[in-house]
Amino acid sequence: MNWLTAEHLALVFGGLTALSILLYAILDGYDLGVGITLPMGNEAWRDTAIASIGPFWDANETWLVLAVGLLLVAFPAAHSAILHALYLPTAMLLIGLILRGVAFDFRAKVKTQRKVYWDYTFKAGSLLATFSQGFMLGIYVMGLQYHTGSIIFACFSGLCVTAAYAMIGNAWLIGKTSGELQLHAIKHCKIAGVLTLSGILAVSLINPMVNANVLQVWTEPPLAYFFAAIPLLCFAMFVIGYLALKRLPLPKDAGAWLPFAICNVIFISSFIGLALSFYPFVVPNQMTLYQAASSRESLLIIFFGAVVVIPVIAAYTAVAYYAFRGKADGLKYY
Repeated sequence: MNWLTAEHLALVFGGLTALSILLYAILDGYDLGVGITLPMGNEAWRDTAIASIGPFWDANETWLVLAVGLLLVAFPAAHSAILHALYLPTAMLLIGLILRGVAFDFRAKVKTQRKVYWDYTFKAGSLLATFSQGFMLGIYVMGLQYHTGSIIFACFSGLCVTAAYAMIGNAWLIGKTSGELQLHAIKHCKIAGVLTLSGILAVSLINPMVNANVLQVWTEPPLAYFFAAIPLLCFAMFVIGYLALKRLPLPKDAGAWLPFAICNVIFISSFIGLALSFYPFVVPNQMTLYQAASSRESLLIIFFGAVVVIPVIAAYTAVAYYAFRGKADGLKYY
């Protein structure tokens, strides 16, 4: 296995960590988005919305655990530097996820008149978790530095990431529900899409201004011509998605899953664009992927473990989505 050099292993684990983060952003992103836009004025709608994510939301968070685990074991120096700078928003993220988990279980066990309080808790936990993730992204883009400008940008990033999760969450509900709730999701998906596009445009403008490496990556030919296709694809998806939402719902629920598929393309292209912007740095302008990696021997041991674990996670995730395919029904507690 001469090809399993330290450099190749670092690149492999960089790719696996990035893939885990992307899958988390998409899969847990939509169920966080459902929590953000939970319709508080209609209990039946809330039951159906939560039923649509019930079989999946716990498993979706596995990808976050995997991403953090890979970062800790494969890139300990980067893990230390990043978590040192993001300790407080990470704590807020964990509090938000805990609130969601507690609320999800308690709403099923309390008296009917008190269920709404736990629904508000679920919504608050979702908002806290998504804003924290966006804040961390903003600080990361700003080079893990805290000053007035970076904090303002991080707060703006937090709002934009919240909007992006609301967009994909409503797109999920469009595919999983019907009737008035589906119309409600279509309306809010349009609004969240406009806010998300504004956030992506802002990050695209600010990122090259604060990171010289990013400006170089996106403007130096010949790769700049290839990379230009990524933002073009992303912005085209916003246009197509908005036009599709204006036509929904269609007879026999045709095209109901198109908005969710389009949101996936938007998330993937945005993530690839961000990853290419910073490569080979894993800590912006401070530490490359190869400098942060563990020793070859450590990476080799983890590699064989990952070959077994990651397919298992992917397999049970696929089985869950297949088993609970189709439209969601309202929750019934006995």
